[in-house]
Amino acid sequence: MKHKFLLFWLLAVGLFVFSSCKEDVLPKPMANLRLDYSEATYRTFDDPSCPFTFEVNSDGKIKQEKNCNLSVHYPKMKATIYFTLKPVNNNIDLLLRDAQKLTYEHVVKADDIIEQPFINKKDNVYGMFYAVNGNAATNAQFYLTDSTRYFVDCSVYFYAKPNFDSIMPAASYLRNDLQNMMESFRWKK
Repeated sequence: MKHKFLLFWLLAVGLFVFSSCKEDVLPKPMANLRLDYSEATYRTFDDPSCPFTFEVNSDGKIKQEKNCNLSVHYPKMKATIYFTLKPVNNNIDLLLRDAQKLTYEHVVKADDIIEQPFINKKDNVYGMFYAVNGNAATNAQFYLTDSTRYFVDCSVYFYAKPNFDSIMPAASYLRNDLQNMMESFRWKK
């Protein structure tokens, strides 16, 4: 009986010693992905066949389509800025309505849409910048015109299901690029 008690006692002590050597398992704290992008540096887009110039982020890869329509690709962000040039042929009202309609089609998913008029009398550039907040397909777009010859509309789209919380750092970065593009826009004489 003594031996059984001694054996039981040795097993209990051994079990206690070996089980106390393990480290406590602690849950890991919740974390969010941190997305940092390089500071934007801009270069001038000036194609001789196009009636305009503007500044574009050096990280963007420009692909030129016919009639000076452009797409600026941001592969790291999985986003593209689409830039479309249209002629004005006594149809400025229709072009303005179409641009506004395109923006307000996002109102279903957007939390709000902030309009910022843009007027540059010196260079004859007039338009509107739209900041679209929420889970809409685009988070920013603008249109510009000289009101007699040309009309440009521009918007940014991501290649992902719109979830504003997830894409917000990239969306803010590209919104700033789009605003810089609009503010640096000039018609050629």
